[in-house]
Amino acid sequence: MLMLTFQFLSAQETTYKTITNIHYYDKATNASDAYINERCVLDLYYPTNAENFPTVVWFHGGGLTGGSKELPEALKNKGMAVVGVNYRLNPKVKAPKYIEDAAAAVAWVFKNIKDYKGDTGLIFVSGHSAGGYLTSMIGLDKSYLAAFGIDANEIAGLIPFSGHTITHFTVRQERGIPGTQPIVDSLAPLYHVRKDAPPLLLITGDRELEMLGRYEENAYLMRMMKVVGHKETTLYEMDGYGHGMTEPAFPLLVKEVHRIMKEKK
Repeated sequence: MLMLTFQFLSAQETTYKTITNIHYYDKATNASDAYINERCVLDLYYPTNAENFPTVVWFHGGGLTGGSKELPEALKNKGMAVVGVNYRLNPKVKAPKYIEDAAAAVAWVFKNIKDYKGDTGLIFVSGHSAGGYLTSMIGLDKSYLAAFGIDANEIAGLIPFSGHTITHFTVRQERGIPGTQPIVDSLAPLYHVRKDAPPLLLITGDRELEMLGRYEENAYLMRMMKVVGHKETTLYEMDGYGHGMTEPAFPLLVKEVHRIMKEKK
């Protein structure tokens, strides 16, 4: 049985440090590609006087064409590390480069968080919109993390916020397919439903206020995960909130971290 010595400390007892712009690809890769060297960096916020703490890897939104790494304030001072990730963007790259970047960043966390006294068994992956799509892709399609020697099933939990579960609209745009034409192929999380995936917590805005079909996409992913026998898929709909539904969703993320930590004790 996994024994955890970590305990959530009060904000008064815990101190934190932030390290910015850590390159998550190796030096040779950075040297060979100027855009990777510029864009493929992460920020690490972590407790300095705790051990065996959980880590949330957070991918920003922006439609895979914009946005920048962030350390959400709602996740700070919660006794856990937060990793904010930049990844390459369209039009400078096309699929699956940004998915590969997301996997490389998560792999960096698996290989390095123990150096900061974090628990590699408590690494959660989350993100909003495009970040939610990246979360689901690297968590359900095991090939991306496998390329870096990591089993996606080692992720403690997947918590996408309002992410596409069909093929992302930017990927479709790259192919000349309109955003109103739904596609499910190998670049869709739905394509990779599987029984043995990590716990999956899906959170969207109100179905009447969300971006086109986003709630229904996630509802279908939930249904298909259950059909294939996955036992830990949950869907929350934030009534009254549109696509920018992060504010009410962050407490659910923190609650999920607590839940899974308790189960692992």
